[in-house]
Parts: sequence; C-alpha cells; structure tokens
Amino acid sequence: MAKFIVSLSPHAHGTDSVERNMYGVIIALIPALLVSFLYFGLGSALVCASSVAACVFFEWAISKYILKRQPSISDGSAILTGLLLGFNLPSNLPIWIIIIGALVAIGIGKMTFGGLGCNPFNPALVGRCFLLVSFPAQMTSWPVIGQLAKYTDATTAATPLSIMKTAIKENNPDLLNDLPNSLTLLLGNVPDGAGTIGEVCALALLLGLAYMLWKKIITWHIPVSIIATVFVFCGVLHLANPIYADPVSAILSGGLMLGAIFMATDYVTSPMTHKGQLVYGVCIGLLTVIIRNWGSYPEGMSFAILIMNAFTPLINTYIKPKRFGEVVQK
Repeated sequence: MAKFIVSLSPHAHGTDSVERNMYGVIIALIPALLVSFLYFGLGSALVCASSVAACVFFEWAISKYILKRQPSISDGSAILTGLLLGFNLPSNLPIWIIIIGALVAIGIGKMTFGGLGCNPFNPALVGRCFLLVSFPAQMTSWPVIGQLAKYTDATTAATPLSIMKTAIKENNPDLLNDLPNSLTLLLGNVPDGAGTIGEVCALALLLGLAYMLWKKIITWHIPVSIIATVFVFCGVLHLANPIYADPVSAILSGGLMLGAIFMATDYVTSPMTHKGQLVYGVCIGLLTVIIRNWGSYPEGMSFAILIMNAFTPLINTYIKPKRFGEVVQK
C-alpha cells in the first residue's frame, strides 16, 4: 500500500518555476542581443546561434547517453547558458572554439556536478574562462564596431579596458584621454574595439536589469552592491592617482554590467540571503578592481565571480536567517 506523505507546514504556493525564471532572463537579454546584431551583424548572429545550439545539444546528449535520464532542455537553462557564453565571446571567434567552450560549460561546468541546481560555478563563465586560458589570442581579438558583413577577417582594435591597463603599466595618465566619453560607453558605439558581444551597450543591459527587477526574477542586492563597490573603490584610486580611470568609465567598460546583472545573480551559485548577497557583491566588486588594475588580465569580472562562487557555501553557512520560533541565546 502506497503511503501518502505530507510535508510539514507552512505550505507556500506561487507562480515561480525554473522555466519562468530562465525564459525571463532570456527575455531580459533581448535588448543587448539586438544591439549586438546592430553593431556586429553576422559575427554576433553566428557566435550566439552556435553557442546556444552547441549547449543545447551537449546537455541533451550528456543527459540521454551518459547520465541515462530524461533530457530537460525545455526548461531553458541550456539556452540561457549558451546565450550568456556567446555574450562573453568576441564576435569573430571561430565556431570550432565556440563548440569547445560550450562542451566545457555544459559538460564540466554543469552536468559533471549533476545538472541544474547542483553546479557550484556559473557554467557560462567556466566555459569562457577555459577558452580565455586556452585560446588567449583569439579570445582577446576585438572586432571594430560596424563590420557588419565581416566575420573571421575582421580588423581588431584596443578596448577601453586595455587602454586603462596600458595607462597603469606605463604610469601615464594622459593615455586615459583616449577613452570614449561616458555617453559613448553607455550606448556602446565605441569606434574602436568594443569588447565581447554582450558587454558593448550598458544601456541595453540596464534595460534587462529593470525588466528582471520588475518581474521579481532577481533582487537589487547583488548588482547594486557590485556596481557601488567598484564605483567607490575606483573613485578612491582615481583621486589618489590619476593613472587609474574614473569610476564611471570603469563601471561602463568591459563586462562589469553584464557580469553584475546576469552572471553574478545566478540562483544556483549565489548566496540565498539578502545579507549574504551584499557580502558576495562587495567581494566581487573588490576582486574585479584588484584584478583589473594589478592582475595580468585587463578584465577581472569573470574570475571574480568564479572565485566568489566558491565562497557561496561558506557565506550561506555563516549568514543565514533565524529559524522561525528560534530563541536567540544572549
């Protein structure tokens, strides 16, 4: 005779689901995706389509033939991972490298740990950092805005972050005069190298943030704490020594907005409590500025998020809400 098991009260009912949240984030990415098509054209379309298709295929194949379970690609998580991975790549990256990145993101970053909900690190960033270490030349060749008809033969140029890095290395604040103004960085129409597909237009990413906050897919704690920390830290550095870029340029350059809004807020790899999320965000902001200014790479957002992903279980352990009815010992 089958047992009827009822869980303890209280019982909560809501409209949240994995599918709703995953596709909600995908919708929030549409403005940045459209801007990338406008600026990079064929290259952006090929990279994003290849990344999404490869991620969906690898999740289906690994689930069906290795884990021997029903594939769950309809929940949208593989599509989102592919889209975020594509957003973290240059628009002239060869397709075979994209496929390798997708295999690492899904196979190592996600399915190795059991699939959605079990992965300790953001899968898209695992794939991105693997490609950055394995193919540094291809991953740091940035096409110039407006090369709509070109793909592999695109001309590359320096990004705002590389200009900032050079100014620090050469101890020459005059080099920062070559940085685009804040409005140009906000709109993403950088005349030279803009960066990866998804990071070019901060305004489009902010529209995505507004949508996710409106739909209550995420809360403000992680993105605001990251951006505020970078603003304060970079402001102090800029005041102390003009070789460091001003805080507004630092925030609008590189993958900071993309990482703070869409990567660091991943449900699985970020802390559960609001207080923990603030600690997590502040640490990501600090690490990003440290890596950008004194590390080997001009960009530090991806590494900062992965490092703090590793600390998420520790944050959840020591920063957690008081249980209902619990008596606090004084």
